[in-house]
Amino acid sequence: MQTVQPESVGVSSTRLRRINRVMQQYIDRQQFAGIITLVARRGQVAYFEKFGWQEIETQKPMEFDTIFRIYSMSKIITSAAVMMLVEEGQIRLSDPVSAYIPGFKNARVYTPTLGTDFELVPAKREMIIHDLFTHSAGLSYGFDEHSGIDRMYMERLLAHRGEEPGLNLEEFVTELTKLPLAYHPGSGYRYSLAIDVLGYVAQVVSGQPFEVFLQERVFDPLSMVDTGFWVPPEKIRRFSAIYGPAKTGGLAALEPADGIRYTRPSRLPMGGGGLVSTTGDYFRFGQMLLNRGEFEGTRLLSRKTVEWMLQDHLPEGVRQTNPANGFGLGGAVLLRPGLSHQPGSIGKFGWGGAANTEFWIDPAEELLCLLMVQYMPAFTIPIGEDFAMGAYQALE
Repeated sequence: MQTVQPESVGVSSTRLRRINRVMQQYIDRQQFAGIITLVARRGQVAYFEKFGWQEIETQKPMEFDTIFRIYSMSKIITSAAVMMLVEEGQIRLSDPVSAYIPGFKNARVYTPTLGTDFELVPAKREMIIHDLFTHSAGLSYGFDEHSGIDRMYMERLLAHRGEEPGLNLEEFVTELTKLPLAYHPGSGYRYSLAIDVLGYVAQVVSGQPFEVFLQERVFDPLSMVDTGFWVPPEKIRRFSAIYGPAKTGGLAALEPADGIRYTRPSRLPMGGGGLVSTTGDYFRFGQMLLNRGEFEGTRLLSRKTVEWMLQDHLPEGVRQTNPANGFGLGGAVLLRPGLSHQPGSIGKFGWGGAANTEFWIDPAEELLCLLMVQYMPAFTIPIGEDFAMGAYQALE
């Protein structure tokens, strides 16, 4: 990937070097194995650096074309792809989800009563496509072991994901429709499997397997050659291992680079968290959004559609988990910079992944930033805050 002199796009090369020092400290302290950072402005890459190791055990250095598990950064890609179907008139945001997935018709809502008891009450209204984009459909993720509804997710749905041959996307969503909703659609925000359901809607509407739909409509047009739901054999050497804290200090491998889960095509292409990608590929996608739908002569979405996606779409009275943010179509939107722990302009849009990857665009500053690492658990180390400060303090 070509870079330009930072000053040519209004960024200080001297100040950018501060990012190097901070990132290298994370490597030296063995908090992260490897890191890639990218800062682009006005459509040009002003800063692209790599630190540490793709795989510690073999002393394989981090490379610019290393392939990462991007987890929930998949959500923005899926959301943009589904908006292409909206533009074509094949889906409306006001459509009931049951028009595409009949199992969601007549959904019931989990309502706790006394102790561990609960009752199921009819939903006050049907969930609509718009609810899926904004995590306000009444779905959950199954992550909270103290939540009765999440225990249902784990016992009845997620506990079986590792079985062979495993559920395909249609079967997974069908099983999801058998679970109650966590709340009435439109009445709250709860991070959830909603974007995975949205991916299945795209599969139903397009008549193509979801992974084929993404390949033909997004990855091929944008030349995202290393993005998909698995890593083919010839690319495994570029796939990063994933790390976590070791019991004795330092880092321990949680999943090697050749972990079986990613070395063969997936039967369950999850649009909410299943993709792998490279820094270069995701830059191309992100710059398409920052360009309001176009990249290098290829237009995926209209200018007005992207502007619409980057606005806050949460219903009145519903707030995202972070008080500084609203939520657009697939990602967080910064509304109150003063409440954020990192700098940014009103309208800054992006999302992160479970392995601490982060992406955002700031239209007001014509800025795109990418942080690529492979470390879990997520967001326990403030590397994202440090990178954001490094990027913004370098703007001239």
